Amino acid sequence: MHTNIIEQKGMINMKTPFIDKAKAEEIAAQFPTPFHVYDEKGIRQRARDLNNAFSWNKGYREYFAVKATPNPFILKILKEEGCGVDCSSLTELMLSDCCGFSGEDIMFSSNVTPKEDYLKARELGAFINLDDFTHIEFLDKLCGIPENICCRYNPGGSFAIESQIMDTPGEAKYGFTEEQLFEGFRILKEKGAKHFGIHAFLASNTVSNAYYPQLARILFDLAVRLHKEVGVDIKFVNLSGGVGIGYRPDDEQNDIFAIGEGVRQAFEEIMVPAGLGNAAIFTELGRYMLAPFGHLVTKCIHQKHIYKEYIGVDATACDLMRPAMYGAYHHITVLGKENEPCDHKYDVTGSLCENNDKFAIDRMLPEINIGDILAIHDSGAHGYAMGYNYNGRLRHAEILLHEDGTFDMIRRAETPKDYFATFDFCDILDKYTK
Repeated sequence: MHTNIIEQKGMINMKTPFIDKAKAEEIAAQFPTPFHVYDEKGIRQRARDLNNAFSWNKGYREYFAVKATPNPFILKILKEEGCGVDCSSLTELMLSDCCGFSGEDIMFSSNVTPKEDYLKARELGAFINLDDFTHIEFLDKLCGIPENICCRYNPGGSFAIESQIMDTPGEAKYGFTEEQLFEGFRILKEKGAKHFGIHAFLASNTVSNAYYPQLARILFDLAVRLHKEVGVDIKFVNLSGGVGIGYRPDDEQNDIFAIGEGVRQAFEEIMVPAGLGNAAIFTELGRYMLAPFGHLVTKCIHQKHIYKEYIGVDATACDLMRPAMYGAYHHITVLGKENEPCDHKYDVTGSLCENNDKFAIDRMLPEINIGDILAIHDSGAHGYAMGYNYNGRLRHAEILLHEDGTFDMIRRAETPKDYFATFDFCDILDKYTK
């Protein structure tokens, strides 16, 4: 089932997890907690809804942001649903290559890009999205300018929706200025580029149906001017990511069909009259595609009673660092206690030697006992992907839950041998690596 919202005892809005206590215990019997689990049914339905919302554009394609959830089993599901991939590094290109993506299946959007990354993107025939004016000469000298090329636009200043500032592109390291973009397209055309794309990312995790349509109008107006003034063929407009999710139970959620309709109206008002009605629309969504369909499942292993009440779990910020890094909210369900009152205030913590290793602070939850299993919501994107090994903590397994209730491991848990693998050039750690 998909994550949704219910009212709990008339007290606190709660999210419903896509697994229950019995299923979590069944998985944990084979793959001990903590682990990330993904809902295959939800992932597939999200991809189908997105494709339907933009089906009015004959060239539309979603290029899933690999950085959000870099797992080949997830990528293959999305490939089956017609998605391409958005890559930002050599290893993401390699991963995508092994999953059967090639040529125009791949959008390579990078910054401060090493030469090896560009060479691999060219080898695979990917769309290359240049992040900086100086990269034109860099790419040309390295491997030549391809016939299909894209450039990332940064309008500077602040980006607002209905007078509310959403983000400040002028402070971001990404993209061309408008002046650089026009000059860059002229140079690229002279160097043999024949088909052009425009890309921009102006705000992160927006929960507003107005974001994509407003961004589209900015890029469509720019596309028309580039087409007229520089004489280039605009093959696609890439709206990138930025369409987010509501992490809190009472947060507004995006309506992808309303968003698609808003972009369609802008397209027909701006692009079609300018003779650009054949241009494709691309998106690069990671969080929207995967976040709601992943849970970090962890077990209470300790309680602490000092100045505050603490619940110690067997997961740490190494498994989900967003709360520690950003103070981000992730909803927590105590499995099996979904209908009990949230009348206990806890900090939910991991075991790292850092005081910010907390999944929740002063969170009202049902009474938690040692052995209780907690589902931390919305970890399907930027969860496992941002994991690390501080304090020698090992990253844990990823599990795929199928629609029929069966499940498979799609990444095994790390072992000490994995942690010590980069010392394989010497014998110091042979005791634990042989």
